[in-house]
Amino acid sequence: MVGEEQRAERPQSGRAAGCWCACQPGLSSSSVPCHRRWGGEEAGLPALPSGRTVSAYPVTGVQPETPHRAAARLSQEPAWGAAMAAEAPGTLPVQLVEQPRLQKLKEMFISKFGSAPKFYVRAPGRVNLIGEHIDYCGYAVLPMAIEQDILIAVEPVKTQVVHLANTNSLYLDFSTNVNNIQINKTKPQWHNYFLCGLKGIQEHFGLNNPTGMNCLLDGTIPPSSGLSSSSALVCCAGLVTLRANGKTLSKVELAEICTKSERYIGTEGGGMDQSISFLAEEGTAKLIKFSPLRATDVRLPSGAAFVIANSCVEMNKAATSHYNIRVMECRLATKVILEFHTLCRKIHLLSKFKGLDWEKMLRLHDVQTRLGVSLEEMLTIVEEVLHPEPYSAEEICKCLGISLEELRSQILSQNTQDVSTFKLYQRAKHVYSEAARVLEFKKICSEAPANALQLLGELMNQSYISCREMYECSCPELDRLVDICLQSGAIGSRLTGAGWGGCTVSMVPTDKLNTFLKDVKKAYYQSDVQRLENSLFATKPGRGALVFVEA
Repeated sequence: MVGEEQRAERPQSGRAAGCWCACQPGLSSSSVPCHRRWGGEEAGLPALPSGRTVSAYPVTGVQPETPHRAAARLSQEPAWGAAMAAEAPGTLPVQLVEQPRLQKLKEMFISKFGSAPKFYVRAPGRVNLIGEHIDYCGYAVLPMAIEQDILIAVEPVKTQVVHLANTNSLYLDFSTNVNNIQINKTKPQWHNYFLCGLKGIQEHFGLNNPTGMNCLLDGTIPPSSGLSSSSALVCCAGLVTLRANGKTLSKVELAEICTKSERYIGTEGGGMDQSISFLAEEGTAKLIKFSPLRATDVRLPSGAAFVIANSCVEMNKAATSHYNIRVMECRLATKVILEFHTLCRKIHLLSKFKGLDWEKMLRLHDVQTRLGVSLEEMLTIVEEVLHPEPYSAEEICKCLGISLEELRSQILSQNTQDVSTFKLYQRAKHVYSEAARVLEFKKICSEAPANALQLLGELMNQSYISCREMYECSCPELDRLVDICLQSGAIGSRLTGAGWGGCTVSMVPTDKLNTFLKDVKKAYYQSDVQRLENSLFATKPGRGALVFVEA
């Protein structure tokens, strides 16, 4: 929870007691809960050599704290992964005879291309524990890498052609000249995500004649499931291209390049997926902050497992406008809040009053930073400035003093040009409250009070309600799955990823894990046993992207 001080200062009718989300009364917490692994040996890949350990933060007990104070405190905490983030992704020599997955991939590669791969690159998927749809608003998120990944076998070639093949026969082969990269935004096929990563590295270094490649991809992340299969492919392709061309970048640089290059496919993402794919470390989740990009270790509490359940409803961010509409709504809310601010019940032009220029502002975090106020105060400002009724495009133009043509050409993305109404109030309420929940989640993990699991579960439940009610990124299948997970013993459960389908993540007591898995399997998957495969599993924090070479 966000602390008694916050709750006392902001009473809200219609909310659950102590609930920090702009919603109806919250879910009741059940007394609530791995059968998958860490993304190492049991994933068919070698384990990393034992590395450094990170001490847990001191246990001091949870004290009332506002998100503003939490943000100030967290900004002073050491980013334990800073040194590792400055490093390039690791290279690990392996004996392929001891690695069945790599050995099989090599054999398939030889069968396909008639020669052996020179190296292999792996990039993991991720599950976001809390902090949904706020990375592109500039706020910290709290994901961890998972076992499921993208693995590519690579052979640099002398021709300037990249040949892409997939172990899954549903994904067709593709070839193109490396000097003529064309990315089709209207059809986000699998090879286009590889081309995003390739093009990002090519443009960063100004490569006029980049190396051609033969590549064979093997993926274990369920597609369009909210576990970042697309971004993992972009990251893997970026690291493949980097290695093939003999270049070097740090993990942070790679994450930032891949974040930008994925936008070639039309997705206005914020950088969480790419950041965790490169910065992840085995055994710890990460608090990822942006501008500048940095990551802090988050030691998750013992006594609970995080379980992923796939709703089996696919949602491709690049193939629909849902995701980008939310990005644009947050961008518009940023500009409208800056243009008008209710102060002492009178309307003032904030851009004049505070010397702010909305035209340069893109993220809701920018508003908070420039105003120098807390997240709690931002929620008050949202209440004062924005109305709950949807804004028409014409009303937004009137607020900002621009024409409809200027709105479309200067602010809206390509696939949101025809949107006629925008819910600014609801989106801003979710972002600011979710940002507060992320800080509180990190604080609880750091201080490890006796009731940590219950507190974290409540935050996850609040996050889900806000995603469902304020951000409207759930769907009936996700709603049903969350209910089933809570009824089956989860302490907290929420959608993870973009939403509108994909997966839930639930926190489950370890002593109830087996019963939980059995009950969820029976309640959600029994009618279609085929969809159970790889759809329900517990996971622990895994490692980030790296290169394998034969020893």
